[in-house]
Amino acid sequence: MANVTMDKIVSLCKRRGFIFQSSEIYGGQGGAWDYGPLGVELKNNIKRAWWRANVLERPDMVGLDAAILMNPRVWEASGHVGHFADPMVDCRACKHRFRAEDIGDTCPDCGAKGSFTEARMFNLMFKTFVGPVEEEAATTYLRPETAQGIFVNFANVLTAMRRKLPFGIAQVGKAFRNEITPGNFTFRSREFEQMEIEFFVKPGDDEGWHQRWIQERLDWYTGLGIDAAHLRLRIHGQEELSHYSKGTTDIDYLFPMGWSELEGIANRTDFDLKQHTQFSGEPLTYFDEETKEHIVPYVIEPSAGADRATLAFLLDAYREEEAPTGSGGTETRVLLRLHKDLAPVKVAVLPLSRNEKLLPTGQEVYDLLRKGLRDRMVQYDDAQSIGRRYRRQDETGTPFCVTVDFDTLEDRAVTIRERDSMAQERVAIEELVVALRERLEE
Repeated sequence: MANVTMDKIVSLCKRRGFIFQSSEIYGGQGGAWDYGPLGVELKNNIKRAWWRANVLERPDMVGLDAAILMNPRVWEASGHVGHFADPMVDCRACKHRFRAEDIGDTCPDCGAKGSFTEARMFNLMFKTFVGPVEEEAATTYLRPETAQGIFVNFANVLTAMRRKLPFGIAQVGKAFRNEITPGNFTFRSREFEQMEIEFFVKPGDDEGWHQRWIQERLDWYTGLGIDAAHLRLRIHGQEELSHYSKGTTDIDYLFPMGWSELEGIANRTDFDLKQHTQFSGEPLTYFDEETKEHIVPYVIEPSAGADRATLAFLLDAYREEEAPTGSGGTETRVLLRLHKDLAPVKVAVLPLSRNEKLLPTGQEVYDLLRKGLRDRMVQYDDAQSIGRRYRRQDETGTPFCVTVDFDTLEDRAVTIRERDSMAQERVAIEELVVALRERLEE
């Protein structure tokens, strides 16, 4: 990762169809990004890996998909109306606006010194209106987080699923924040996707579960290939804790702009359930069979951004290596060493050339793999030389390429090329699906 810059990742993402600027043909929309054909696959694979680890493989977790639009009283109860704000300053010279915590004494845009206005608070929620006439319509908000949809459904899930403490509710979904200065590519956006868990525990068990979740979430990132040296834990000081938090630990990643938050794991105590009980009049409690009393559970919240995770996995996978050319020299090979579970394309079928004798067999192998590896994306590519196609697949993180050559017409075998080592192995077509499944599942 030492040679990767944000500019290199931005360039690769556009060139190879990972991420585009939203509304680019109209000059773009600040703080919004579109995921292209490979980007949507990568991001979906990250979300699937998160869901598999935190829901499907755990006996103490269920899922939820709550609405983006909620009753505005939700945001009063949660504290977002009163507390969800950042200090903002304006440069008197260039009139540009910034988050106060992101700048020093010099304007980053025009260079003026000491030109900033006094900081004032700016609420980050997007307002919208429910109803046909704006003047008469009810004001509500685009949700700034997915967590509150879980809290207001606590009683529904408890009744429907008959869960006992400890148990969690997981959700993946869009959230919106009217960031003053979005930037650093997809790191800080106005529209983004969260992967959040609210894990409910008995009061007194919260600190132990908090530490367990910190370690589990850290292990998830390293298990999917992020270098442990690029991750650190940062405990929030008392002065920076959110109003609901008893304790928060961030998992920071070493982005090109420095250490920045990748995920936060907070001990939210019983704040949210008590607030919603007070504002709604509906009791959000759990009946403890052992003590025969109703209790308000404490909550541990691991909250990750799908967009930040996607960016971190891209950055950590990026490599530039010297590789031999067919003429005996070397060239710089750009590749993404993405974990096989995350790679957008798992296998690429590459006929040696566009020779008309090779194309029918190439299409046959492609059809075979699309059906045999149905739950994984397979790509067919016969444009340009075979060397350039290998480089293209390396650059998009494809773990395996299958080459159909003239020997294939005689021996009904193809060559599997592995991305990282570039090692090649000959495999019979009839054994190809099994051979690739084994490699993908190792």
